[in-house]
Amino acid sequence: MRGVYMITPEPFALRGQAAFLRRDPFLAAPGEALGWESDARLVVRHGRIEAFGPAAHTLLPAGVPETPLGHRVVLPGLIDCHVHYPQLGVMGAMGHSLLPWLERYTFPAERELADPTVVHALARHFVAELARNGTTTAAVYGSVHAHSADALFEAAQGSGLQLIAGKSLMDRNAPPGLPDDARGGCAETEALIGRWHGRGRFGCAVTVRFLGTSSPAQIEAAADLWRRHPGTWLQSHLAEDRDELALIARLFPDARDYTDAFDRFGLLGRRAVFGHGIHLSDRERARLAEAGAALAHCPTSNLFLGSGLFDAAAARAAGVAVGLASDVGAGTTLSMLATMGAAYQVARLRGALLSPAYLLWLATAGAARALDMTGRTGNLAAGLGADVVVLDPRATPLLALRSARARDAGELLRVLMTCGDDRAVHSVVAGGHVARVCMDSSG
Repeated sequence: MRGVYMITPEPFALRGQAAFLRRDPFLAAPGEALGWESDARLVVRHGRIEAFGPAAHTLLPAGVPETPLGHRVVLPGLIDCHVHYPQLGVMGAMGHSLLPWLERYTFPAERELADPTVVHALARHFVAELARNGTTTAAVYGSVHAHSADALFEAAQGSGLQLIAGKSLMDRNAPPGLPDDARGGCAETEALIGRWHGRGRFGCAVTVRFLGTSSPAQIEAAADLWRRHPGTWLQSHLAEDRDELALIARLFPDARDYTDAFDRFGLLGRRAVFGHGIHLSDRERARLAEAGAALAHCPTSNLFLGSGLFDAAAARAAGVAVGLASDVGAGTTLSMLATMGAAYQVARLRGALLSPAYLLWLATAGAARALDMTGRTGNLAAGLGADVVVLDPRATPLLALRSARARDAGELLRVLMTCGDDRAVHSVVAGGHVARVCMDSSG
């Protein structure tokens, strides 16, 4: 029988299989990191997880309706640590490495966003895609236009999604009609902070696109703005591509390396999140860890542009927080399930092996740590935000065939991470709101 699978307005409870993290997989002994309950109860009230645990030992409060999930699996809501929503329209643009790709595809696409009508339509589409893919928290880059960030926050109101966003700062090395200026760009960012930071589940990021597209004057102004607004984020790109490294070396000849160029401007610290970090020295990783900065691992983007293979083990061994990211539009999917699968492939090309627990960590609890949101989201535990994704291992014929052969929880997660995508996302709860509901084909 076909019907619409609904979760009633909160408070409500979900009952079914659940996967979560007990410990950081990088630090835990094998088998200790991944938590699994074959019959779990999760109670949601006031936007938070009120209770979670084995159903036999977790009280269902009187009057709270409970939805049985059957064969489906509850996971923490997925987190995307680095994504460019203005680039949705250039996904799959082949044939170039990073810098030519920006010139040929990204900058022309972003120039179109000077039209607020275009921006608002794109923002609505992006928010819907996040929910459809089970992403409940994201760190998002807007275009250089301040109204791109406004449009994103406006589109996400009422969805429950947790978003960090900012307009991109870019005052040089971009086509005419696109750059802002050092003073005006930071003034627009400060106004965005005043309008949106701390409003509901929204936060603002001072967004230096990358050091190659900001003048020293703009970078200094951005650093000053970030210092004056504690609690905001800083997001940028770091060591993505060899040609990019050469450009930064020419533009900042006094810096020891790319990380040092950021450091000299005071742009390393807690809540600084840098996309990529592929071509880093041991010194740079150690400095990032010391400063409390984080890296966003963007495997599908790095493979698509041929930028290189991120060394997750080296970053974690140095003490750097690492979260997973789609990096759309160079990234080839907004599905964090598919992105987990790509992270596994990148590790294998480096001769390493990432467990299902570690891949799940990168997209949930580890990503929350990278965004300085531990204690707010990223796992299934009482007190955290009610960010939950319900996956259907039978969503497609292939998934149904393969998941039926899974011998344990780890193998079932492997199947979802390699064969799953947005079709496996059955429903999404973000901050207690039902952000996405799909058709139930199995009754």
